[in-house]
Amino acid sequence: MKIGFIGDIVGRPGRKMVQRHLPQIREDLGLDYVIANYENASHGFGLTPKNAQELLAAGIDLMTGGNHTWDKREIIPLLDQLPLLRPLNYPPGVPGRGFMVLDGRLAVVNLMGHYGMPMVENPFLAAQKIVSQLQGEVEAIFIDFHAEATSEKRAMFLMLKGEIGALVGTHTHVGSDDLVIDGGSGYVSDVGLTGCRDNVIGMKAEGAIQRFLTGLPTRFDVPDRCRTIFQMVVFQLEEGRCVEGYKIKAYDDQPYQIVQEAYKE
Repeated sequence: MKIGFIGDIVGRPGRKMVQRHLPQIREDLGLDYVIANYENASHGFGLTPKNAQELLAAGIDLMTGGNHTWDKREIIPLLDQLPLLRPLNYPPGVPGRGFMVLDGRLAVVNLMGHYGMPMVENPFLAAQKIVSQLQGEVEAIFIDFHAEATSEKRAMFLMLKGEIGALVGTHTHVGSDDLVIDGGSGYVSDVGLTGCRDNVIGMKAEGAIQRFLTGLPTRFDVPDRCRTIFQMVVFQLEEGRCVEGYKIKAYDDQPYQIVQEAYKE
């Protein structure tokens, strides 16, 4: 099976880039499943029901979340109805699901790290438990690890390699160049955002600069107009093992390009 994963979609510019590029990419590459991270999709913070339907209609099959999952309260009742995940390692009783199985073939798991994040249960113990539970029940396991520290992401991958099809990192909004296939598992520390590329992690630069200058809280806003980027990683899985991987980028309304092939260990 061939899986495409879109990194953090940030605001309207990110949603428009998905609508502009995903249908053609999905058709050209013959993607079986498209997954995306939604946690910044609605003006940079959370996801509204309207925007959820907009992104699903653009060709996304399932969306993962993170620490901003809860920012738009109106989406919370829909976490159990729409193909939306929130991190698995939130405590018991929290609304929503931390994993889903698509077509009885592909299990998609959403985890969140510890460093710089809200209080959640140990993601490494949660990962061991869910992977053990899913092995033998599905053809492949795919994980979005929403974490700040690259060390957490890399350690998680090395713990699970050979047992999962692929693990991708989200949250930092900055794409990393460590795309690799190792032990039959695909990995990249961060896919990178889809949205504005000429500001600060998809937000207007002024707020970030003021925060760094003064140390005071400032409002983050998504620009109405900006230069944009679409970023996706594609993994080909056979019998649950990753055999091919590459990174795709598209700038503004230009055609998409394959910009990086996975290094094979």
